[in-house]
Amino acid sequence: MVSFLEKLVSASNEVLSYVLIVLLIGLGIYFTFKTNFVQFRLIGEMLRLLGNGVGASSQKLKGVSSFQAFCISTASRVGTGNLAGVAIAITVGGPGAIFWMWLIAVIGAASGFVESTLAQIYKVKGDKGYRGGPAYYMERALNQRWMGVLFAILITLCFGLVFNSVQANTIALAFETAYGVDRFNMGLVLAVITAFIIFGGIKRIAKVSQWMVPIMAGGYILIAVFVILKNFSAVPTVLMTIVSSAFGFKEAVGGGIGAALMMGMKRGLFSNEAGMGSVPNAAAAAEVSHPVKQGLIQSLGVFADTLLVCSATAFIILLSDAYTTEGLTGIELTQAALSSHIGSWATNAVAVMVFLFALSSVIGNYYYGETNIEFIKSSKVWLFVYRLAVVGMVLFGAMAEIKIVWDMADLFMSLMALTNLVAIALLGKIAHAALKDYIGQKKAGKDPVFHVSNIEGLKNVECWGKESTKTL
Repeated sequence: MVSFLEKLVSASNEVLSYVLIVLLIGLGIYFTFKTNFVQFRLIGEMLRLLGNGVGASSQKLKGVSSFQAFCISTASRVGTGNLAGVAIAITVGGPGAIFWMWLIAVIGAASGFVESTLAQIYKVKGDKGYRGGPAYYMERALNQRWMGVLFAILITLCFGLVFNSVQANTIALAFETAYGVDRFNMGLVLAVITAFIIFGGIKRIAKVSQWMVPIMAGGYILIAVFVILKNFSAVPTVLMTIVSSAFGFKEAVGGGIGAALMMGMKRGLFSNEAGMGSVPNAAAAAEVSHPVKQGLIQSLGVFADTLLVCSATAFIILLSDAYTTEGLTGIELTQAALSSHIGSWATNAVAVMVFLFALSSVIGNYYYGETNIEFIKSSKVWLFVYRLAVVGMVLFGAMAEIKIVWDMADLFMSLMALTNLVAIALLGKIAHAALKDYIGQKKAGKDPVFHVSNIEGLKNVECWGKESTKTL
């Protein structure tokens, strides 16, 4: 029965992956041109907004600050997929997978801008702040509640349950390799910590993410910089290997290009989540004066995830000989590669990093499910049951076999992403109009402020009917 399920999931993943990649690339290119290359043209504005948001306090805000919303989404993005997922992509698709991972990030940043801007426009007021995301703009902008409910169910299953089992799976393997810790015991510890954080609600999640994300991501990038500087003479060779493996004649003959492309695209999407519909749930929670501000900040998050953190893992692995070793994959490959650079203590260092990365993703993923359960039905009982289920899946994931866990994650991710891509394809013009309004106000020397009347014919908008605050 298990074997049949694995084959069914694997076959479904293969079909959906091709459809998903075509849509991702097609829409990404379309949004890139439609927004006049927003992900490149306004990167300076993205950095300025993020910098201003760091110093902003959320104490007097109805929602969380723009920086906290960025950290919640980054907490989910920057997880074990950045360590284990990149290693799997290199193992299966070769070094060329990294090139395609970069490409999907560059193209996907435009889709990330569109979906997060839409989430801000159609967010709603909740008891403890703002809520929003694809389910909300599917109902309010498309008038298709059934579509919103479908998305809400998929993201709750995908992020809140399946993806969290992936995070727990990776951390349990890392600690088993580093310290010989029993996987059940490690899962139990992670489950208890998870319960403490998620039962504290969005404010506790935001506060934990705000300090955890910069420390873990920054620390990991510094380690990667040390490795790159130590092996600086080999960096050009690694870059040439990545590009040649993505397009080389040898790979074309052996089918390697296809494997590299598929693994790079899939792992890239899994990691940066652009177009998937997950990040908009965090983007909607922020209190800003104009929806485009958070759209730009979340677009920057795509680059931070893939071009910085994923690339850090890629260079750590490719600057070593570990990736040519038979049988090494996933987090064990990352640990082995780093050990070859900085010594045996690297295994312990990676285990600690994995713990932080996984924990941050678990709480970020949890929030995505919470806000979508609230969309389906606002009920304290259902929310309590969901929280228990999340804790249970963390424990289950720590003991599960890695292949079926990753395959299930890919399947739910694909279904969820397809639903969201259809929605943003239909609604992209609204985000484009918001961007035009934002740029127009900037050229007039103003700090952009949004009002529902700024876009002609905009309906079913709850939070922008009155003059917006000047909050970043």
